Amino acid sequence: MTGSQRSGDARELAEWDHRHVWHPFTPMQGWLEEEPLLIERGEGCFLIDVHGNRYLDGVSSLWVTVHGHRHPKMDAAIRAQLDRIAHTTFLGLSHPGAAELARRLIEMAPGELSRVFFSENGAAAVEVALKMAYGYWRNLGQERPRFVRLENAYHGDTIGAVSVGGIERFHETFRPLLFATEPLPSPYCYRCPLGKEMPGCDLACADALEEVLTRNEGAVAAIIVEPLVQGAAGILTSPDGHLKRLEQIARRHDVLLIVDEVATGFGRTGKMWACEHEGVEPDLLCAAKGITGGYLPLSATLATERIFEAFLAAPEEHKTLYHGHSYSANPLCCAAALANLDIFEDEDTLEGMQGKIVLLSQELAALQDHPHVGEVRQRGFMVGIEIVRDRDSQSSFDFSEQMGVEVVKEARRRGVIVRPLGDVIVLMPPLAISEAEISTLVRVVATSLDVVLAARG
Repeated sequence: MTGSQRSGDARELAEWDHRHVWHPFTPMQGWLEEEPLLIERGEGCFLIDVHGNRYLDGVSSLWVTVHGHRHPKMDAAIRAQLDRIAHTTFLGLSHPGAAELARRLIEMAPGELSRVFFSENGAAAVEVALKMAYGYWRNLGQERPRFVRLENAYHGDTIGAVSVGGIERFHETFRPLLFATEPLPSPYCYRCPLGKEMPGCDLACADALEEVLTRNEGAVAAIIVEPLVQGAAGILTSPDGHLKRLEQIARRHDVLLIVDEVATGFGRTGKMWACEHEGVEPDLLCAAKGITGGYLPLSATLATERIFEAFLAAPEEHKTLYHGHSYSANPLCCAAALANLDIFEDEDTLEGMQGKIVLLSQELAALQDHPHVGEVRQRGFMVGIEIVRDRDSQSSFDFSEQMGVEVVKEARRRGVIVRPLGDVIVLMPPLAISEAEISTLVRVVATSLDVVLAARG
């Protein structure tokens, strides 16, 4: 294919996109006014568009890519599975890949998790966990319809997941459709209303759970949290001990603990699971995103035997978990997930990223005193850079200025793909990123900040 033919095809594809596609989390009026970036290929930590331009993938293609694009072991595993079967239902049947993957997930899981329920995305994994938690108590003869969530929480976009969410910009429109929940203060220490200097402020938001559970004694099925990092809220990092405190309070009140590791799992925080940092042992764990190394859609809800046994009964007792998906435990997805876990072991991925986490911190240090950077938040490879109008007053830019979007556009012009969450610039590179690529990523974002903010005067 010649360059002119490729350009012609690209123009036609862009036209089709503008005419027919509705993109997720995208203000479509603005999208239709700009030329879409059409990604055609990937190599390592780079994305390549239809014109051959290369972009460093600074957000792991929305937090999913682990070992890079086109990893030979991942590609080979999926091709090998295609020679056997692409899909078979998981309702009333099983297959070797699912059985092996379930065993390996349980072997690496924290605490006493022993059962795996497969679904297709993070929101589905959360929906399953909510149903398991409610169904558990109901099957024991207790009616516990309430859930406790954190403010600024994000657990997906299906109705149950939105019910336990707390980002007004995303969720407020759908409030009339949602079930009631009990909110806890978000550990957003940078903008804590109590003030950073107040003794015990760092854990006060966790201690609020005591009052909530006392007030709703016997009515709460579970508390659900994103462990250590609230991702979609702007990479809000919890203070040390916050997650452990929530677990301890939940245990005292005999309330289940659900950890949503969809974004934080599979090495993003420097350990396989974020809850491992504080020795937390959940009753239910939701996993997705990095589970297949960023190749195919798969998720899993891990549960303890205690929860599983509450659903064991004769059919006529109707204690079965009536939930499922057409593509649950899809064999291609399971093959990708198994290859992903093999690479973690064969390449010592977690050990290899420790030095890169330190380097990332060192590179980010240059931004700490930037006049328009309010805070740089980091847990492992999860980074949020909050940009502000004025550093001293912590005043924000007006939403209409779309400052985060403008910084991201500038970075793209310089060959780096990152995404904004409001005026928080998110960096979440693949775990396979090299040290040189880390330096490039931070340098380009820093330069883009300077260029955009200088242009705004």
